[in-house]
Amino acid sequence: MTLTISPAMMILSAKTLSSSPFLLRYSPYPQNRNSKPVSASQAFPESEYSTERGLTFDTGDSFFRPESATGRDLGVLAASLYKKSKGSVRILDAMCGCGVRSLRYLVEAEADFVLANDANEDYGKTILENLSQVLGDSEEERRWIVTHSDANRVMTECYLRRDFFDLIDVDSFGSESSFLRSAYNALKLDGLFYVTSTDGYSSGGHRPYHGGALREASVLGYRVTPLFSYYSYHGPVFRVMLRMNRGKLPENRNYGFISYCTECGNSQAFLWNELGQIGCPCNDAKVSSSLIVSGPLWIGPLHDAAYLTEMLNLAEQWGWTSNESETHLGKLLKQMIEESDPKLPFGYIKLDEVATRAKINSPPLRTMMSALHKEGYAVSRSHIASNAIKTNCRMTQCIRIAKELQRF
Repeated sequence: MTLTISPAMMILSAKTLSSSPFLLRYSPYPQNRNSKPVSASQAFPESEYSTERGLTFDTGDSFFRPESATGRDLGVLAASLYKKSKGSVRILDAMCGCGVRSLRYLVEAEADFVLANDANEDYGKTILENLSQVLGDSEEERRWIVTHSDANRVMTECYLRRDFFDLIDVDSFGSESSFLRSAYNALKLDGLFYVTSTDGYSSGGHRPYHGGALREASVLGYRVTPLFSYYSYHGPVFRVMLRMNRGKLPENRNYGFISYCTECGNSQAFLWNELGQIGCPCNDAKVSSSLIVSGPLWIGPLHDAAYLTEMLNLAEQWGWTSNESETHLGKLLKQMIEESDPKLPFGYIKLDEVATRAKINSPPLRTMMSALHKEGYAVSRSHIASNAIKTNCRMTQCIRIAKELQRF
């Protein structure tokens, strides 16, 4: 790989943190794709360390959330599937923190190359120690480098050098909107963009799913489609894996507006040409002050069922769903597959809201789902909330069914 001179930034070397006139410089540790992590005692002889999926690492003074392990699991599975499909995978970890995500991409997904970047220079020693577990026995192929610069700058420099990546992971805090353009530019066509938002309203309106990401891609002449969409309560955190290709979406039916009626609880999706017809059945389909409209945003499928099935199969092969303590990932993937039913709408309904509107106790989730199935409605559990369902049954009918269940 050819390196070019670029404006100065901080680069991590084996012994010191120093400024360099090069944007990217390889770490001094040669790597190969058959490398394995060294033991904990070798890597951290005098340090307290954490473990994740059997890998040992030091968090140092970095911001680290053990609760985010599931999001990292999903990213590793996607990276591994990409490599199995394409033969290789190069990954840019734009905000790597302590480096555990980069380490997992290298070891578990067997990434051919990882650029691990974090703007905080104080994390440098920790990142280097973690990634130096991936030792190699050849200087001909180095599998990772560590840089310290602003994430947008790193991605833009890669784009200018035409150094494109197969998967870009931006695990940001707050809105993802400021990183979208530079990430798309540095991503290969048919590549994967793993985006994060802990501020869902910033780019997606009241429904924090893919609105800004879709708009920004369209401006650049790309189309993106979600392979999976993951929500975690801590933060809260929204993580979405997008696949990017050239061109516009084949249909506009997946991009529009969503209305929610505070009076009856009903939600509906509307396309651009239906903006003048937004209304609610509880008000004779007329515009009402009880309507809250969000958009434009993605109103299509949040998951690709076939892709999730591949992820689940791989997780089972790796033994990530077999142990009692690891069943959460398997249940999550199965729920996402169920949520992928094309008959199901964009949102979800909390049974607590149904009970409040019906003025009854909340019905048991399985009982409610069974009743909906018997009446011919599509229904699944929602992974976003424990007592919520996705269904094509309107709120008014959900209330009726819940009241009928209360009689028995």
